[in-house]
Amino acid sequence: WRGERAVARTLEYQDGVDVQRREPFRAYDSVAQSFADYVRLIRESPRYAEARGAGEDPARYAAALQAAGYATDPAYADKIRAILASESMAEAWAALGEPPPGSST
Repeated sequence: WRGERAVARTLEYQDGVDVQRREPFRAYDSVAQSFADYVRLIRESPRYAEARGAGEDPARYAAALQAAGYATDPAYADKIRAILASESMAEAWAALGEPPPGSST
């Protein structure tokens, strides 16, 4: 990465122990640029092949990201699943007039 960086406090997990650190993160000129870089990372990195194969199942996608080492938090996929199952997320899907991914409706 040759662009700007922003340093922020983060909570990482090492050998099951949570450790607070200050880490550099990529800084983008726009939200669109950050999403494009995320898509590039997931699309081009062989380590995320299983996540790419998760289809429209966001819980499976999160589990595959965790298994590939995307996040150090051992509860990463569980936290994503909790967000997906939240009332706020159901309301967001309803506002879009769409059923949530993976729903049977």
